[in-house]
Amino acid sequence: MNIQHSTFNAEPSSKLQTQALEVECSMLNVECSQPFRWFFAAPLLALLSFAANAADTNAPAKLDRYISYTNVVLEDVPWSVHVVKLDRARADLRFYATLGGGENMGSDIVTEQIKSVPREVGQPLAAINGDFYEKAKDYPTRPRDVQIRRGEVLTQPAGHSSFWIDANGQPQLTNIASRFRVVWPTGRATPFVMNTERADDAAVLFTSVIGKSTQTKGGVEYVLEKAVDGNFPPLRAGVTNVARIRAIQTAGNTLIERDTAVLSLGPTLAASAPALKPGDTLQLVTETFPDLAGVDFAIGGGPALVKDGKVMTWKGWVHVRHPRTAIGWSKTHFYLVEVDGRQLDLSVGMTFA
Repeated sequence: MNIQHSTFNAEPSSKLQTQALEVECSMLNVECSQPFRWFFAAPLLALLSFAANAADTNAPAKLDRYISYTNVVLEDVPWSVHVVKLDRARADLRFYATLGGGENMGSDIVTEQIKSVPREVGQPLAAINGDFYEKAKDYPTRPRDVQIRRGEVLTQPAGHSSFWIDANGQPQLTNIASRFRVVWPTGRATPFVMNTERADDAAVLFTSVIGKSTQTKGGVEYVLEKAVDGNFPPLRAGVTNVARIRAIQTAGNTLIERDTAVLSLGPTLAASAPALKPGDTLQLVTETFPDLAGVDFAIGGGPALVKDGKVMTWKGWVHVRHPRTAIGWSKTHFYLVEVDGRQLDLSVGMTFA
């Protein structure tokens, strides 16, 4: 085995160079000096990155080292594995999820997505791919599961393994159930999903990250804006978001502005919807289990590879070799991992096992 190892200081200064891993999907079981509490596979599209808080970017350099990078090469397989190790004791580090299109859903390589990280968020230090994406015709790059960016919910939980930092700053990983619902002025409630293809009997909340319009046909669409005493937009998790109806459209493909959202009902559901008018208010309840109230960052992915130190097992397609990315943690460190793949002379990729 040929092992190349390099360790570098990663102080939050203007001279720090970004380490980015350009990959396509993820999942990996690795060994480290301490047992993992969790290990998480998080494939494609959204970026996970550490960033020093903006308030600390001009702080004097410190002598401690809190980030290291290792490339492990096993020529017999062959495999090329990249590992970034970060000290959890650093309070000025945070996770941040990007979209492939910057402010909108889309697809791009990680090095390009890094450029969309706002300066006030901090300076990117390391990055890997995030969630799988959907392949629906009109929404081909939508993350498959939950995504929360700077506290704003971009997609609702869909039941897969997801990774987030809770309101107490602790990493969490489990399947998340969505109880998102709109509560009408009559008190009746209707479940809704976000920024995805709309079925005839479903309700979808479209926000500006989906693009300029809803790309729908027919049904009923309510253009929503901030109510007088409202807290929406942006949509937050674990709260009741109050919105005011600005306009009602029935032709579909309603325009979406930065300060609005569109609640779209399919034709079947619209037939039984209560009669509403501009000026009425709605409640968008974003309840989840587990509770995501106060969460600033979350990303879907999965499956979990290691849980409470135990390696998980699967059957079927998970034994196919692909490029993989993963994130895990111990009591003291986070680990961002990427395995190159589909390159016979360098690395053929890994299975889940």
